[in-house]
Amino acid sequence: MRIILLSIFLSCFYLSGSCDLAGDSSKLVIAGGSLTEIVYDLNEEEKLIAVDITSNYPSEAKNLPSIGYVRALSTEGLLSLSPSLILGEDDMGPPLVLDQLDLVGVDIRIIPEDHSVGGIINKVNCVSKILGTDRDKKRNLKRKLDKNINLLKKSQDKIISKEASVMLILNLQGTSPIVAGVSTSGDGFIKLLGARNAMGDFEGWKPVSTESILEKNPDFIIVTKRGMSSFADEEAFGQHPSLRLTNAARERKILAIDGMSMLGFGPRTIETAVTVSEKLLN
Repeated sequence: MRIILLSIFLSCFYLSGSCDLAGDSSKLVIAGGSLTEIVYDLNEEEKLIAVDITSNYPSEAKNLPSIGYVRALSTEGLLSLSPSLILGEDDMGPPLVLDQLDLVGVDIRIIPEDHSVGGIINKVNCVSKILGTDRDKKRNLKRKLDKNINLLKKSQDKIISKEASVMLILNLQGTSPIVAGVSTSGDGFIKLLGARNAMGDFEGWKPVSTESILEKNPDFIIVTKRGMSSFADEEAFGQHPSLRLTNAARERKILAIDGMSMLGFGPRTIETAVTVSEKLLN
């Protein structure tokens, strides 16, 4: 309980004033793939000196030194890079590492996360303010976002009228799919589509039984590409014992989507939602 309370306290502490202009962003380290994506979209990548392992887009980011996993960072590893600024998603940690970095004077900013279009826009605005991005760079990204948001709004209305239900699978744990409940990025993505989360009666990512899946009987199933990596294709995945009797499997309405593009809630998430929406409407 003390660790949980400490984590909450530190998150609130680092969020205070987190979008203010950084004193020095010339040696930037990022812990969180969506933030790396935003930095590249803003054409600020020349400031990057290292990223975490979830920062796999664009492909050039994978050539940068790695600081490890966003939730399991090392104080020594980060300090060895002499960063002038660290940007992190809200699950950056552990809390003790953040505390140690702050004690030695490292500028750390944890960027607020909300699984919605507004949350993505706020995240982009926050990063651009911290980095002091010039107006032209921000304008170019805004045009791209506005175009995809307008496309998404049009498809949302159509999907809402269809009352389509979606089950989103992260991966398989033994014979049970790990499925998105409410208060997850998966649930946020389903809402972006204008669809209903077939598994909206529990919170978090949880393994779900065959009986529960058949009871909910989703119209569509979305699975991360990593989650179905051991299957030849979506049709083969649909023959999994827990899925094969669903409407989605019978009607071949299973979509395999890159997990980070869908669940990272950077600019790509809106673009991915537009693509998935088109498939749901076909």
